[in-house]
Amino acid sequence: MTENHPYFRRKTPQELLDEIAEMNRGKLKLYVGAAPGVGKSYKMLQDAHDLKLEGIDAVIGLIECHGRRETEDLVKDLEVIPLKEMTYKGSIFRELHVEAIIERKPAVVIIDELAHTNIPGSKNLKRYMDVEEILEAGIHVMSAVNIQHLESVHDIVQQITRVAVRERVPDLFVQRASEIQLIDVTPETLRKRMSEGKIYGSDKIEQSLSHFFTVPNLSALRELALREVADDVDEKMEQISGNLSYGPIGVHEKILVCVGYGPTAEKLIRRGWRMANRLRAQLFILHAAKLPEESFTQEMREKMERWKLLSSQFNAVFLLEHERNRKPADIIIETATKYHVTQILLGQSARTRWEEIRKGSIVNTIMRKTENIDIHIVSDGKI
Repeated sequence: MTENHPYFRRKTPQELLDEIAEMNRGKLKLYVGAAPGVGKSYKMLQDAHDLKLEGIDAVIGLIECHGRRETEDLVKDLEVIPLKEMTYKGSIFRELHVEAIIERKPAVVIIDELAHTNIPGSKNLKRYMDVEEILEAGIHVMSAVNIQHLESVHDIVQQITRVAVRERVPDLFVQRASEIQLIDVTPETLRKRMSEGKIYGSDKIEQSLSHFFTVPNLSALRELALREVADDVDEKMEQISGNLSYGPIGVHEKILVCVGYGPTAEKLIRRGWRMANRLRAQLFILHAAKLPEESFTQEMREKMERWKLLSSQFNAVFLLEHERNRKPADIIIETATKYHVTQILLGQSARTRWEEIRKGSIVNTIMRKTENIDIHIVSDGKI
């Protein structure tokens, strides 16, 4: 490869500094499971014991045993860094003590329940942000998360289980993990563990078996976990094998997701991210507003903030356009042309906002006025 090759160039000083910072950053090993009780915490503790036998300084920052005796037995021979006590609404809570871990500076620290939301008043809103801080300090972290806590699969999980998962982790954080290990057991084994009281207390067993822990739910979540981990492996193999030597895959693919005020906007953004992630494509989120931003209602502002936050988590570019007597189709076309978009994602439920998609008006206009752009109309049930 020569310097004339389009992807051969000297690195900028900032890129070199970023590489040095990445070398000094701790590595994250993530244990992923389809549901609680598969054995993520147990496997983390086993691995920590193996590290200790090799002379590596491994400690526990936080572990959730949930009363499981086998897991509690593995804690005994490991150093546990005391949790930080915090008072909230007159009650005392215990959270991960980030400062104490950084001061102790072990080689490896176990931090369970990655998706956990911290008590108000904590330095960081979420535990994964605590982990990020510890990684930046050069400490390796072993952590665990269930597949339903991954941001991009939120809508799929809700469709499967009829449960809205509140605590979620951004995909981009998970993708930075140096290693992802799937902890897998069959649905039948998991239900047996549940019925024996090895996952939840006796007061929750019957309800869990008949609601979340059904065989169809667990089978679907297991398939989802297997697929997500397989995709991660494929991506890492692609990087290792050198398939990117002639430039980034999907460098010409750019996806534009168009969102309105309908109830499926956030679902559509997640769907767009999953498409962009598969294609290694750049993602843009567009909203065309009838009113200028300074005239937004409080509800509009709150929705906009949620969309911006989600866009930020997915490393997407959020675009807000004031209509100014322009038709939505024209705004989409202008945006697609400006950013060289190759695929456009529209939600069928947004037809009241984006003219009448079911009549094909927007689709026909876009197809007539653009070239080489694929248009995806996603129905409510498939978002």
